[in-house]
Amino acid sequence: MLNQFLWVIYPYVTITIFILGHIYKYNRDQIGWSARSSEIMEKRLLKWGSPLFHYGIIFAFFGHVAGILVPKSVYEALRVPDELYHLGAVAIGGVVGVIALIGLVILVIRRLTVSRIRLFTQRMDWFTEFVLLLVVFQGVYVTVIRNFLAGEFDYRSTVGPWFRSLFTFSPDPTLMRDVPLSFQIHILLAFLLFALWPFTRLVHLWSLPLEYLKRNYISYRSLNFLRTFRLTKK
Repeated sequence: MLNQFLWVIYPYVTITIFILGHIYKYNRDQIGWSARSSEIMEKRLLKWGSPLFHYGIIFAFFGHVAGILVPKSVYEALRVPDELYHLGAVAIGGVVGVIALIGLVILVIRRLTVSRIRLFTQRMDWFTEFVLLLVVFQGVYVTVIRNFLAGEFDYRSTVGPWFRSLFTFSPDPTLMRDVPLSFQIHILLAFLLFALWPFTRLVHLWSLPLEYLKRNYISYRSLNFLRTFRLTKK
């Protein structure tokens, strides 16, 4: 019964909240789709934390697509040896995961230590960052630490088929029965994050232009500075 709830009911509940929550958010609060900028309050930590987190999480997403959504048979047809795939998954996945984790930790420290940012932080922001931190840390753990401690786990024959079966509405919870606990925790936390997504600042991802990642930071000037600048020009 627990297996059925965790790997059939719970995923569909979170996915439903994810979809309906975005529809509700778009219809009721389109202004809330943009993340409130805090650059004017602090730039030094943001300059490092934001790019590291965003680049790391983007590449980690594509790594999950390659490992979970692409069937193992595709790699076999392309004659990619299991050893080579595993080495690439650990090396590349580990690097981008650590990069994302470092960036996120910097952003959390920034929120904790800069009083002006802390004052404008809502409870949902704290909870979301906590869950996000757990998801990223657990991802790094199963990719790097667990592989060295317990050896390789072939998630492409268990987690991958189970996850893809959700989209065909024929989930097989027995595939997740022997999956290591660390992988299960990572997956359950990720689905929790999906459920939270529409009600947090993460929703701004859908309106985020790709140029954001390479643009220069916006320069803010005080009203007194602008007045002085205008007088100088005159």
